[in-house]
Amino acid sequence: MSRRTGQDGHIERSGNWWVVRWWQDVAGQYKRSHKRARICPISGVGRLSKSERKRRAREIIRESGADSVEYFNTVVQQPKNGGVTFKDQSSVWLERLRARKRKPVGKGTVDEWERILNNWINPHIGDCPVSNVNNGLLRKLVAQMVEKRLSAKTIENYIQVPKMVVASVRDDDGNQIHPRKWNHEFMDIPLVEKSKQNTPSFSAAVMTGLARYKRPKERMLFVLCGAAGLRIGEALGIEINKHISSDFLTISVRQKVRHCKVEERLKTPAASRDVDLHSAIAILLKDFVGERKSGFLFASRNGKPLASSNVIRRHLHPALKELNYVNPHTGTPKAGNHAFRRFRNTYLKNYTDCPKGLYDYWLGHAGKDMSDLYDKIREDVPFRKMWAEKSGFGFELPSVVPNVPKKEDQSEAAKAA
Repeated sequence: MSRRTGQDGHIERSGNWWVVRWWQDVAGQYKRSHKRARICPISGVGRLSKSERKRRAREIIRESGADSVEYFNTVVQQPKNGGVTFKDQSSVWLERLRARKRKPVGKGTVDEWERILNNWINPHIGDCPVSNVNNGLLRKLVAQMVEKRLSAKTIENYIQVPKMVVASVRDDDGNQIHPRKWNHEFMDIPLVEKSKQNTPSFSAAVMTGLARYKRPKERMLFVLCGAAGLRIGEALGIEINKHISSDFLTISVRQKVRHCKVEERLKTPAASRDVDLHSAIAILLKDFVGERKSGFLFASRNGKPLASSNVIRRHLHPALKELNYVNPHTGTPKAGNHAFRRFRNTYLKNYTDCPKGLYDYWLGHAGKDMSDLYDKIREDVPFRKMWAEKSGFGFELPSVVPNVPKKEDQSEAAKAA
């Protein structure tokens, strides 16, 4: 598009007329054609001066649309078959995401978007020209998702993908070729009711039961996730000689594990943090590490990180079933690893006096305003350690751990959701 803008044209004499010649794109062919139009007579009535002829020539070119983005998009970007298909454009979009340098997208996120495209989007609209993907087409797609009983939140997440694919079609200057004003009301996307979302949390009683799980490795993982509010990938990415302080009172979150592979890129920039532990958790952690000096804290027999899916399926779900846990959202004895983070957040927010800025930092929550940006609590290590000890962790540890003075409101903490 950059070589097609700002044409002044070439003015020349042709018989008794001044004419202007310019280049214009033609549908269905790569080469542009030379167009010509009369400007004015060389003499007599209607004759124009040199400056007037130049001005009129520019007007003629502008009226032809040769320099407009709209004409370029309509004629050049659309091949004879009706345009690039949505499926082809989605492949281009995914490759660009994987190679993007500015605000890179995590591999897990790109893989998830690719799964959504393969399983839901492309089978329904993949063969349509990307130029035809609009509110009406997505309305039909939403209706099919509703028919398949996808949740409102899932539908909302899935519909974002085709919208991003359409927006990824751009000209040489980075302008969107198919700008859209998306209308969720017209698409009839179900409203997300947050109270009905599957966001389970553990009570203090359940956490106490998990802290007594029969297998030491998984038991320590449950305890650490509940007492520190770590994401499961962050916990599985901990290496003994890199991320655990010598006194075992601090965990440095610097990497995560996904599908048994280390990813240095965390979920968000705020996820890079130092999480301070209560002394009782530190004692338990030190005992679990034993004589090991390196390697992953939670490693398989071959020394690789554990698989989070195996932890859930083989250990967490059976343990919850034994504890008679019932997920209030699904009615089943199952919950994901994020329930540990919800427990930690609920406990710190409602059953302790821990400053909000501090527990947001411990949990890796991103700031929302300038006040959060100016908060430098991460730099005050003594203050953090004091509150880690003062706040406690909200559940009971196995009897092998030395008794630790409980908070007066511990009975209230047992009711934390």
